[in-house]
Amino acid sequence: MVSPAASLWFKTGAVSGASAVLLGAFGAHGLQNRVKDPKMLKNWDTAAQYHLLHSAVLLAVPFARRPNLVGGLITTGIVFFSGSLYTLVLTEKKRLGMITPMGGLMFVAGWLCLLL
Repeated sequence: MVSPAASLWFKTGAVSGASAVLLGAFGAHGLQNRVKDPKMLKNWDTAAQYHLLHSAVLLAVPFARRPNLVGGLITTGIVFFSGSLYTLVLTEKKRLGMITPMGGLMFVAGWLCLLL
C-alpha cells in the first residue's frame, strides 16, 4: 500500500514531467518565430531542462524520510525557477529574473533535505 504522501508526490512528478516535455517542445518549435533574442530562447531551454530534471526528482520523493518537505521545496523550486524564466521569455519583463535565484535556492534546499 502506498502512502497518501507518496502517491501525491509521484503524481505531482508525473504531471510536472509531462508539462516540462510540452513546454520544452513549445520552446523548440513554437517560440522560434515569436522570440528573436537567442539569449531568451536559451533561458527557455534552461527552464525546461531544470523543470524536467526536478520532475524526475519528484518521482523519488516518496522514498525520502520527509517527503512533504522535500517535495514542497522541489515543487516550489520548479515554480520559482522555471516558472519565472518561462514568464520572463513570454512577457519580456526582466524584473521576473529576480525570482529565479529563489527557485534555485529551493532546489538546493530540496536536494540537501534528501540527506535528512
